[in-house]
Amino acid sequence: MILVPGGEFTMGSDRHYPEEAPAHRVAVSPFHIDAYPVTNRDFAAFCEATGHVTAAELAPDPADYPGADPALLVPASAVFTPPSHPVPLDDAYRWWTHVPGANWRRPLGPESDVDDLGDHPVVHIAYADAEAYAAWAGKRLPTEAEWEHAARAGADTEYAWGPELTPGGEHRANVWQGDFPHHNDQADGWYRTSPVGSYAPNAFGLYDMIGNVWEWTADWWSQHRPTPTPACCAPAPRQDPTGGKRLLSVDPATPIAERVPRKVMKGGSHLCAPNYCRRYRPAARLPQTVDTTTGHLGFRCARTP
Repeated sequence: MILVPGGEFTMGSDRHYPEEAPAHRVAVSPFHIDAYPVTNRDFAAFCEATGHVTAAELAPDPADYPGADPALLVPASAVFTPPSHPVPLDDAYRWWTHVPGANWRRPLGPESDVDDLGDHPVVHIAYADAEAYAAWAGKRLPTEAEWEHAARAGADTEYAWGPELTPGGEHRANVWQGDFPHHNDQADGWYRTSPVGSYAPNAFGLYDMIGNVWEWTADWWSQHRPTPTPACCAPAPRQDPTGGKRLLSVDPATPIAERVPRKVMKGGSHLCAPNYCRRYRPAARLPQTVDTTTGHLGFRCARTP
């Protein structure tokens, strides 16, 4: 783990997606964070030691999903399945497939395995799976503020490494090159996940904070709130913020019976592309239901000194 110094930084952004705004000042206390995302090898050791079975390996309880098609209530997970041609970008089901038998051990489905992917980030991990691993390891998941502070590494720039995505033509993270979702020219050498540490670390010595896989954080989803400004002086930064409330984290557009609490995920993934999802930046954030498992979502752990 890397000891990240405490300090102030500007969290969020006013220049990109609306959920990142408003930019506001935050202060965090020192903390430790894993230098790399948790890998398949790491997670295998956890499962062997504890007998843990992940959410994707279990059939969902029909009581939790009233009205669901019984055929879908089988052990499964979401796998990126690229179309062969350009498609409208307003429907993710055009490139995500619910694959029975897909899980962290078999990331592309029953015929796949992770035998040669030990140093790749583990994926198809629900929030409870990440929490269980962290507890076993004597750690915890980072807050969103801690995660973003760690990714920025003291810099207030567009990307974790500076103002350009590929400075001097050099790829600094595993993201999509080409027209998403049908064509990836793999200029960075990878189509799906890459081994952790394949790119240079940031100024704090942390790898893969951007791209490769999205990462769970401990915070319940909420919109950023502006920092109150006293009449007398500059606003004080929020100290160690921890996000919203569980009950308020649900998507209000979802039918009440189907509402599932959401956590914040950070960092973007190998599927982020300039023509679709420019979330390969420290400020980027998205809500994710805690029961979600996909082929581009993993995690890393933190610990209080």
